[in-house]
Amino acid sequence: MEYIMAKWLHILSSTLLFGTGIGTAYYMICASRTRNPPIVAAVGKNVVTADWLFTATTIVIQPLTGFYLVFLADIPLTARWISWSIGLYVIAGACWIPVVWLQIRMQRLAAEASDRKSHLPDLYWRYFRLWIALGIPAFFALVVVFYLMVAKPV
Repeated sequence: MEYIMAKWLHILSSTLLFGTGIGTAYYMICASRTRNPPIVAAVGKNVVTADWLFTATTIVIQPLTGFYLVFLADIPLTARWISWSIGLYVIAGACWIPVVWLQIRMQRLAAEASDRKSHLPDLYWRYFRLWIALGIPAFFALVVVFYLMVAKPV
């Protein structure tokens, strides 16, 4: 029963992590494409909130439950799929930290543009390109981690 509960929590948190990431990315891209500062500011605020509520929480839960499952199943940490999962998870996390910083800055720039009734500044679009560039490897790293978690190849 302990293993099943830990596995359920691990799967649930991985689903929330991945779902929140892809969902917030989708809405941030859609909002940015409108080039409408009030829309971008409002969506950006919700994206930042969702990242703190869901992504930050699950980023902590994932390794805790993952290592606990490895312990309960007596799987060596040196198993290749475990090593790859950890490495890819670290890459995704290393991408996520600056993404959050960028999202906060992008939201503020959009809010300022909205208040001034002006266009989104060039800095917004530089941040946006970097945000996309960091999101792509994080997304694919987590897709591979999902595969490794399910397939557990030797």
